[in-house]
Amino acid sequence: MSMDQRCTSVLMTVTGTDAWPVPAGRLSHMEPLLWLLHRADTQMVPTATLHQSPSFRTGAPWRPSHGPVFRRALAYGDRLAIVDDSGSHSYKQLYSCSQGLAHQLSTALLGCSHGDLQGKRIAFLCANNASYTVAQWAVWMCGGVAVPLYHKHPASELEYIILDSQSSLLVAGHPYAGNLQPHADKLGLPYLALPATSDLGSLKRDETPEMEPNITDWGQRPAMIIYTSGTTGRPKGVLHTHSSIQAMVQGLVSEWAWSKDDVILHTLPLHHVHGIVNKLLCPLWVGATCVMLPDFQPHKVWEKLLSSEAPRVNVFMAVPTVYSKLILHYQQHLTQPNVRDYIRAVCQERIRLMVSGSAALPIPVLQSWEQISGHTLLERYGMTEIGMALSNPLLGPRTPGAVGVPLPGVEVRIVLDNGSSSIVVAEGNHRNSQVCPGLDGKEGDLLVRGETVFKEYWNKPQETKESFTADGWFKTGDTAVYKDGVYWIMGRTSVDIIKSGGYKISALDVERHLLAHPDITDVAVIGVQDQTWGQKVTAVVELEGGQSMTLDQLKAWAREHMAPYTIPTCLLVLDQIPRNQMGKVNKKELLQRFFPNT
Repeated sequence: MSMDQRCTSVLMTVTGTDAWPVPAGRLSHMEPLLWLLHRADTQMVPTATLHQSPSFRTGAPWRPSHGPVFRRALAYGDRLAIVDDSGSHSYKQLYSCSQGLAHQLSTALLGCSHGDLQGKRIAFLCANNASYTVAQWAVWMCGGVAVPLYHKHPASELEYIILDSQSSLLVAGHPYAGNLQPHADKLGLPYLALPATSDLGSLKRDETPEMEPNITDWGQRPAMIIYTSGTTGRPKGVLHTHSSIQAMVQGLVSEWAWSKDDVILHTLPLHHVHGIVNKLLCPLWVGATCVMLPDFQPHKVWEKLLSSEAPRVNVFMAVPTVYSKLILHYQQHLTQPNVRDYIRAVCQERIRLMVSGSAALPIPVLQSWEQISGHTLLERYGMTEIGMALSNPLLGPRTPGAVGVPLPGVEVRIVLDNGSSSIVVAEGNHRNSQVCPGLDGKEGDLLVRGETVFKEYWNKPQETKESFTADGWFKTGDTAVYKDGVYWIMGRTSVDIIKSGGYKISALDVERHLLAHPDITDVAVIGVQDQTWGQKVTAVVELEGGQSMTLDQLKAWAREHMAPYTIPTCLLVLDQIPRNQMGKVNKKELLQRFFPNT
């Protein structure tokens, strides 16, 4: 059987249909071979621990070139920018539609089509398709600040964000007019509804030439307010400038070798940095193509990853929960040996990069995905306030459980803070990291500084002040350690570090161990207050279908795999652990819901 015939046969098996068209065309074998040879020639040695004073400074400061991504669109012209459920959209088309919408926004708020909104906030609710980019670019073209909303947020949350951001106008993409119109009426705000994505061309003004907006001082102009996941309280508006956004983009473009030939599959929500910056702005910055699915469905993702239709996906990024669900679908539905062989071949030969982030990647998930796809997932660390800060290497060994080293333009510190003073344990940048003598392997609070760091929490000056040190380092709220040449995130300082019986225990480490249990499919480890122990290590778990578990059974298994003081002393079995849209567990809510009296 030829490769083309094998491709068609296997893809029919994967999708469970004989109606899915698979055009002829062979897998390219030379490109992945050259890629592997390149990898072999460029293996990177982990950064050495240098026993010097951690007060070093980097060389020349790293600076991004300022300006929003749409300024590059006209140069890419008819190149394919976005493929969504309505069809294909070129860079030129996106620019023209955005320009037309920008004129409407300016007219609605200023009474003229070419005005500068001077930072007025515009909240928009769009699906995962080209309408999102058109709305975002239009807001920027007329000098506004983009406030992305999410369709799965309840009405109260949408209203909170609209009011907190002091948005001046609401924009609804098709089919979310019904979601925003009531808020516009209630709050007395102007409102624009976009046409269906297939008809976005109707936004273009035929008499208007495609030209740059009359704004030149992009640098420190506010660009976007992204609301946090709310894992530490009510969501706060994180204000990023055009400069900080472009620093994020250019750092990732450089480190992950983005090019115009890349095609990324986008399945994540578009109200967080992961979906907005990593998966949308990065490809659009370099003239690449973004294939957008309206939502995540495991069989659809597998279908797109394996499709021979152009454009062929070669980059994929997701949260650990997505990988877990893809693995489950693979185990349940893609069981034939020839199908699995084909999946591995396609993933190895076509896909150059697979990334995991937004939550800690369980090692069993990493290992299972490697067995399925042949890819060692690249794990990185970031957050709304700082974009991406740390990353395992594109080329070279990736350390399971670690998050690599600082990205270009990012500096990090690990400090021990005793309340009255602090000691710098380690400090690093993209080139190297240094550890204070005698403090090797010591955990501490992770601080970050650099061009990617946000400007402020919107309208919250006190919270902004408290989140930075006196010398300008952002306090991430995470505990980290530098060892073996890479950085490790031990968890949130407040909820993921459990103090039990005199021990400081990383909840993430306990979770990694428990996920190796054959019957546990998901787990969240929390510290429940206890008069004797201070906190009890408590495991909240999901089990394989039909399985049951007692605390004694868990302890018996754990004694063979875990340090005694880390073994859970309390067990809660749930059908499903509550997670937010980015796959994160709000551990404070777990405590309040299931252990309200502690």
